[in-house]
Amino acid sequence: MSVNLTNSQRAEVLTQALPYIQKYYNKVVVIKYGGNAMVNEILKQQVMEDIVLLSLIGVKVVLVHGGGPEITDMLQRVGKESRFVDGLRVTDKETAEIVQMVLAGKINKSLVNYLEAKGGVAIGLSGIDGHLIEAQMKDDRLGYVGKITAVNINPITDLLEKGYIPVVSTVGCDMEGNVYNINADTAAAYIAGAMGAERLITMTDIAGILADKDDPDSLIPCIDINDAVELFRSGVISGGMIPKVECCIEAINHGVKKVIILDGRVPHAILIEMLTDEGAGTMVVEDKNNERQRA
Repeated sequence: MSVNLTNSQRAEVLTQALPYIQKYYNKVVVIKYGGNAMVNEILKQQVMEDIVLLSLIGVKVVLVHGGGPEITDMLQRVGKESRFVDGLRVTDKETAEIVQMVLAGKINKSLVNYLEAKGGVAIGLSGIDGHLIEAQMKDDRLGYVGKITAVNINPITDLLEKGYIPVVSTVGCDMEGNVYNINADTAAAYIAGAMGAERLITMTDIAGILADKDDPDSLIPCIDINDAVELFRSGVISGGMIPKVECCIEAINHGVKKVIILDGRVPHAILIEMLTDEGAGTMVVEDKNNERQRA
């Protein structure tokens, strides 16, 4: 839907965004990219536009991505069946090679290309580059699914200092040369924490945390860690939302100021969240009372 704005209305929109532009200028924002926003072509274009715009106004954006559906598709092409345990893909040596090929090769370079087509300057990294994501085997049942042991952010900070948008694919490595499949939400949490990011935005396919999972209007706009514990206990946070919220808490515990669970199906959701009063999704903070005192 196109909206016709007068020049004065356009100017008013920009003026209202000014306090947010000032707030985030020269700050690090990590965006975990996945879900429907990654497979829907129109949404993908809008996400790339949002990221380039933020970069051009001085926000240091780091894009972290997974790519589960494309990995599944490639495994099917080579005749390998995908198996999952506790929501994680069982990854033997051959599957780890395919994960590396799809994430660090195909998807990563495609996203770099999209960003540059929108006027950004981007460079792709994998967790193997500069031993950015060091890992070890998480569980013998899962094979080469990695548990992160260290994050070395120098490759990312070097690129940010030179004005690039780093695009990070979530494969990890160890000192023996093994490659590990890393959960993208977990990787984004560790990277954001290591960088002391102002915000971590994790894109998903629902509006955020819902008090009633069947009612999209029951969005909970903000929770803190104590709330999360109660919502886990009561079953409000359940299913696939459990690991996402756990990663949010992990990011907060590692030093990220605020984490947003964002509905990636909403056009330009990133800009709505960062540059408007309205915001989008559910914000996770350490302590809501402290947030109110600072407000």
